[in-house]
Amino acid sequence: MPVHFPCTVWSQSKSPVHFREHNSNNSKGKRTPNMPKVVIISSDEERFPVDVEVASKSVLIKNMISDLKPDMEDDDDEEFEIPTPNVRANVLSKVLEWCEHHKNTVFPDDDDEDARKSAPVHSWDRNFLKVDQEMLYEIILAANYLNIRPLLDAGCKIIAEMIKHKSPEELRKTFNIVNDFSPEEEAAIRKENEWAEDR
Repeated sequence: MPVHFPCTVWSQSKSPVHFREHNSNNSKGKRTPNMPKVVIISSDEERFPVDVEVASKSVLIKNMISDLKPDMEDDDDEEFEIPTPNVRANVLSKVLEWCEHHKNTVFPDDDDEDARKSAPVHSWDRNFLKVDQEMLYEIILAANYLNIRPLLDAGCKIIAEMIKHKSPEELRKTFNIVNDFSPEEEAAIRKENEWAEDR
C-alpha cells in the first residue's frame, strides 16, 4: 500500500518541461534492487521516481522520510509517495535535475552563514540557472519550500548579480517594472537619496 504525505498548497503558472522520469510498466509491482525508492508527485500530478539519496537533498523530504518511514531502506516492496503540492511539474523536474547533479556534493553547513554567503556560484549552477525570469523565480520558491538551501542560495545570488550596479531605469527594464512615480516624485526621491548614489 502506498505511503502518502500531506503538504501545504500554493499555485504557480505554467512553463515548458525540461526533464522527466516517468514510471515504467513495472513501477507498480514489486521493486527491483535498482528501482527508485521514492516517487515525488508534483502539484499537477506528475510522478517523478527518484533515489532516496537524490530526494534527500531536500531537507523537507529527508525529514519526512526520516520521521515517517525510518526503515524504508529495508523495505523494497512498498511504494513511497511524497506529494509536493507547492511545486509544478516543470519546476520540480528542474529541481530534481539539480539534486541529481549534486547528490554527492558537500555544501557549507546551513548554519554557517559566512561560508554560505562567500561560496561562489559554480559554473554548472550558472548554466543551470540560465532560464527565463519566471522559471528562475519559481526554482527559488521551490528551493525555499523544499528546503534546498544551496539551490536557494545560488538562485538568490544570481538575482543579486542582476540587480548590482543597475540604475532604477535599468532595474525597471530588467524586471519589467512599471514606473508609477510622476517626474516630480522621482526627482524628489533622487534628491533624498543622493548620498547613496555618491558612495
